Amino acid sequence: MRVITWNLFHGRSVPDTPRSLLEEFGSTLAAWEWDVALLQEVPPWWPGPLARVCGAEARAVLTSRNFGAAARRWAAERRPDLIKSNGGGANAILVRPGGGAIGRHATALIRWWPERRYVHAVELDGGLWVGNVHASTRARRAQSDMGRAGGALAGWARGAPALLGGDANVEDPRVEGFTDLGGGGIDRFLGRGLEGAEVEVLDPGALSDHAPVRIAVS
Repeated sequence: MRVITWNLFHGRSVPDTPRSLLEEFGSTLAAWEWDVALLQEVPPWWPGPLARVCGAEARAVLTSRNFGAAARRWAAERRPDLIKSNGGGANAILVRPGGGAIGRHATALIRWWPERRYVHAVELDGGLWVGNVHASTRARRAQSDMGRAGGALAGWARGAPALLGGDANVEDPRVEGFTDLGGGGIDRFLGRGLEGAEVEVLDPGALSDHAPVRIAVS
């Protein structure tokens, strides 16, 4: 199974582009080969459209700065370069048919302050659980967030294989019971009962300030 993790930088580019880049993010994501995509810092209205253009199912969880969503969206669709993270946030999991049907979807709050952080995960055909997380920015908090995320995922998966991916905000995340399978910088994959191979950093052009990372697991 091929899995991608990508922080979408709230739908922004580097350098900034003063308009919505939904079409560009969607076409770029759709062109790559993957079965499951773990996305962080996603504008909250994007998971559905991204899933449709990629031929995938989507599951999402709202994160921070979503009060007054309509006004935030109005501004973010016109000047994402100005409103930045204040446009609102979500994390999303997209699953193409090659990844199997989504069974259960579970979410857990792992940090309330200074920003809400969540882990969420889906159960796929065959019992594999795949989790998605965006950890806090400071190293100590990030390690704590990753530990909590791994604990939640392990609880949902029970004894089944599990893969945790996302923006760990540290290059050496330590999660009890999980092995670091690799990644690109702070964008990591950790597995339990899985073997990883062929970790690749993909080229998104000017989109986002993170490069997507793809891994094949078995």
